[in-house]
Amino acid sequence: MVLEGLNFEVRDAKTGEDLTRSILLQIILEEETGGMPMFSSQMLAQIIRYYGHAMQGMMGSYLEKNLQTFVDMQARLAEQTRGMVDPKAFTPEMWTQFMSGQAPVMQALMGNYLEQSKNLFVQMQDQVQKQTTGVFPGFPGFPGVPSKNN
Repeated sequence: MVLEGLNFEVRDAKTGEDLTRSILLQIILEEETGGMPMFSSQMLAQIIRYYGHAMQGMMGSYLEKNLQTFVDMQARLAEQTRGMVDPKAFTPEMWTQFMSGQAPVMQALMGNYLEQSKNLFVQMQDQVQKQTTGVFPGFPGFPGVPSKNN
């Protein structure tokens, strides 16, 4: 269901408790321990550092929006290559070969993606700063970010 993009919910048969997140995390753990992991140790450590941090909610939203942007970019690429090859036949090795042949196109796409990601982060930072100064008018803001008083 996940691979097909279907929305679903997993509930405990006895208690009715929602187990969806736990099941999805278990799937990620199984995928990470077998084959080629997607997350480096450094990346996982950085994510863990945000648990309990004041910016935890913002980080989750930022990662979710970034992943959606990446999915959208991948869909555009798939649309452009439609008819050329069967996408289901593409293995990770075939994608690597295809991408190496598409270096200029991919560099442009990744450049746009990174720019969108940076802009998203700046927007979120601005939003947090506005909310903070609204709640605490005397709060100086964030280091390196000009306040309304400057």
